[in-house]
Amino acid sequence: MCQQVAMAVLEVLCSLLGWFALYQLFCSSCAQRSLEWNCRLVTLSHGVVIVLLTGYVVFVDGPWPFTHAGTENTDLQIFSLEVCLGYFFFDLGWCVFNRSEGPIMMAHHAASIVGLLLALVMGVSGCETCAVIFGSELTNPLLQIRWFLRQLGLYDSLLGDVVDLLFIVLFAIVRVGVGTAMFYCELTSPRTTIIMKLGGVVMYTIAWVFMVDIARFGYKKSRAKYKRWKETQELKEMTKQDVMGE
Repeated sequence: MCQQVAMAVLEVLCSLLGWFALYQLFCSSCAQRSLEWNCRLVTLSHGVVIVLLTGYVVFVDGPWPFTHAGTENTDLQIFSLEVCLGYFFFDLGWCVFNRSEGPIMMAHHAASIVGLLLALVMGVSGCETCAVIFGSELTNPLLQIRWFLRQLGLYDSLLGDVVDLLFIVLFAIVRVGVGTAMFYCELTSPRTTIIMKLGGVVMYTIAWVFMVDIARFGYKKSRAKYKRWKETQELKEMTKQDVMGE
């Protein structure tokens, strides 16, 4: 048991050092960019890697999280959790050092770390934890692309609108829709421990807090788009009438 714990700690530490090394590589190769730019490149890289990894765990390697919640962790699940945990330690440390995130995002990071630690220490619930990671990180690359578009001055374009729409739709379907089904399966599973169920409650609540903020953003943006479109149409109509009057 002690050897397994020591090995898990070593592997998480290797993951942390790996993400930090990637950050240093981006900092040296993109010296003209800000520290946040380089950190978000790491976040984007993690999002792509962990979605592919946990997607394979959930849909190919198994077991199916909707029917096997609370079961013993497989080796691939453990590896996925360790890779993700190392990243969250890196990102939380970066956010604390640079004071870049608000209380909701910090709570999300802290809850994610606790959930990953519990799944690793107890040796169970790896399948549903990997499913939650997959759903949570699926929208993350879009969030990073949105930020990069803003920095490059390309956000106010069709591409920016497409990214926002995809992000909102995916978040609503996966994080809230499928997430609700996963949350129900976890709560009703006789194998899932009480502490993991409580962790599920926390993560599900945070997901809804994010969903409310995203819905407000979507409403404000669509309203602003409609207002600009209406003003453009009125201007075109006025121009048309002036031409006809001449």
